[in-house]
Amino acid sequence: MEDLESIIMELLVNAGAARSSALTALQLARKGDFEGAGQAMEESREFVKLAHGIQTQLIGIDEGTGKLPVNLITVHSQDHLMNAMVIQDLATDMIELYRRIPLVS
Repeated sequence: MEDLESIIMELLVNAGAARSSALTALQLARKGDFEGAGQAMEESREFVKLAHGIQTQLIGIDEGTGKLPVNLITVHSQDHLMNAMVIQDLATDMIELYRRIPLVS
């Protein structure tokens, strides 16, 4: 069970890092640093890829039979992953908008 908790925490950490990187990308784009924003978004995508791999591993362990206990940290980690993915989608569009609209000082 302790190993399972470590796996779930790894999912949580990667999802949180993905969210943070996407928000950093937005801040950079707002300042006109589109190269930095692109790098931050790529980093965010890599964190989501890692988190999604862990999620897939957990689904495999569960086998759709309820083998995994559903506790608050499990739900929290899933929530972080879904939020990170939504933020990535929105950040991608917002960065494009920042690209199109000239900076106003």
